Amino acid sequence: MVVVASVVVAAGSVAGVLSAFGDRRGPDRAQRPVVSASPRLAPLPAAPSASPSATGSASPTPATSAPVTPSPTPSPSRTRTKQERTSPVSARLYRHPDSQVLDWVRANAGDPRHAVIASRIADQPAAVWFADYSPDTLTARVAAVTSGGAALGRVPVLVPYAIPGRDCGGYSQGGAPDLGAYDAWIDRFADGLGSGEVIVVLEPDSVAQAECLSAGERADRFASLARAGRVLKAANPRARVYFDAGHSGWNAPGKQAAWLRQAGAASPASSDGIFSNVSNFHTTADEVAYDRRVLDALGGPAGLGAVIDTSRNGNGAPPDGIWCDPAGRKLGRTPTLSTGEDRIDAYLWVKLPGESDGCKGKPGTFTASYAYDLASS
Repeated sequence: MVVVASVVVAAGSVAGVLSAFGDRRGPDRAQRPVVSASPRLAPLPAAPSASPSATGSASPTPATSAPVTPSPTPSPSRTRTKQERTSPVSARLYRHPDSQVLDWVRANAGDPRHAVIASRIADQPAAVWFADYSPDTLTARVAAVTSGGAALGRVPVLVPYAIPGRDCGGYSQGGAPDLGAYDAWIDRFADGLGSGEVIVVLEPDSVAQAECLSAGERADRFASLARAGRVLKAANPRARVYFDAGHSGWNAPGKQAAWLRQAGAASPASSDGIFSNVSNFHTTADEVAYDRRVLDALGGPAGLGAVIDTSRNGNGAPPDGIWCDPAGRKLGRTPTLSTGEDRIDAYLWVKLPGESDGCKGKPGTFTASYAYDLASS
């Protein structure tokens, strides 16, 4: 249980509630790319009667701002093959043995939802979040995850989420007290990365949500993010660091790419590319198209790629724009580092399915009824 306390954020430490957003579709969304298949989950029967669900420790949900219709004209496409990568990642992702869903599975063997939640959510590898500002224990907490992955020859996914001014002071506010403290926090985070393969999803919303900052504050944040990428990759050359691209219903690709460039995402010393759709619902096809447009506009080396959070996007974003545990969602593509898609490096479960946005349960806590709805839809 020491690892549980050291890795997972305590319930309520970060209110995991998204900011409201719509789902307007621009003209560039008309033609979707063909996305090659990755494993999907077979349909299940209707939900059994519910029994009381357990709650445990929480990982946070970042905020999501109101969208801006993406630009309809992408910049010229760049080609990239998997062979161009200088350090290909393993095809196996790490499932950390301590999480809220696993706590629920262990404590509720007799629940009629147990088999579905255990097989479809708990058995899947998911990201581990570091959202509490506790620098004295941070290195050990990170090392507990990375060493566990290395021991099994698997790739952990880590989410540092402590940028100052996080969520623009909204529901998920918090983080380090200032950028100097954040830089020191990142140094300690990097000290726990070890030498094995690892994926770092660096600060969800930190770039896409930067509109709330002044020009000077934005420049300072982006400089700190660029430094973070350099520190992480210098500490472990096998670490793959991805920067925040929001999602396909948010900022236009050109605007997002310009900010990403300022944050160091086009520099191989800091970055391996971008991530999108964290804690969101947009379809994989929409995210593939959007991420490619952002990468085109971003520039940088041909090896830059994208990772997409597919944890809850099986039915896409709700048309009514509801952001908080919307009904009718379902699990998306299972996590994999072999997408078969050019410039798309991975489909990941960054937001753990079943952890509430705040409507079906306390923000950030696991809710069995919500998890079952996602897994059996």
